[in-house]
Amino acid sequence: MDNYLEINKNSWNAKVDPHLKSDFYFVDEFIKGRSSLNSIELDLLGDIKGKSILHLQCHFGQDSISLSRLGAKVTGIDLSDKAIETAKDLADKCGKDTVFICSDVYDLPNVLNEKFDIVFTSYGTIGWLPDLDRWAQIINHFLKPEGKFVMAEFHPVVWMFDDDFKEVAYNYFNEKPIVETYEGTYADTSADIVQKYVMWNHSLAEVVQNLIKNNIAIEKFQEFDWSPYPCFKHVEEFEKGKWRISRFGNKIPLVYALTGQKKSS
Repeated sequence: MDNYLEINKNSWNAKVDPHLKSDFYFVDEFIKGRSSLNSIELDLLGDIKGKSILHLQCHFGQDSISLSRLGAKVTGIDLSDKAIETAKDLADKCGKDTVFICSDVYDLPNVLNEKFDIVFTSYGTIGWLPDLDRWAQIINHFLKPEGKFVMAEFHPVVWMFDDDFKEVAYNYFNEKPIVETYEGTYADTSADIVQKYVMWNHSLAEVVQNLIKNNIAIEKFQEFDWSPYPCFKHVEEFEKGKWRISRFGNKIPLVYALTGQKKSS
């Protein structure tokens, strides 16, 4: 779909203000020092002090700034110009020198000339991208030899269901663009916004095989029967900071995570 970038940019620009005001993003607490990172990605990242990190699809930069707080030199990129403006302002308020660039993932080599120790992406990112071969090429391009790729993402099984989780409504595989209109936002369902968006479902095989094809050796792969975010309907918190969809309990995966290393040759 040729105009998906414009549609999705408008959609994400519309989300920024309600997200800033939402409890979901706890901005006031964040400015005072609360981290936005979760145990899943922190365990995979390890000690990042002194490391250079490229954070793909960073929204308004909370995770990027949280990585900076751990001692990394971080560059966050996002399609939404409003999100990037907000991220820069948030970094200033937090006293961090996190770099933010407005760019589509695929166009990033045209605006950024640097190599990184780590490329990082997390939660609700790849569904906005139509072509994971090109995505994996970007990861390979920006990683130093033997650099590390870290990814945490919602499991593709989740995206098979309708919003109420009553039936399988979508193909597990990347069959075609999913074009829909949504009222509110996952961070505030009562937000007075109506957004059209374009997404794609990506199977685990599509993710893993495209990384392998593009010189990324998978080192660790994990699946989790919980989400660190209450961003779906009908969720219940069964442990602090861990949510499941009530009607499924622990029967389906909600998140997966992986690490890979760029092969030196």
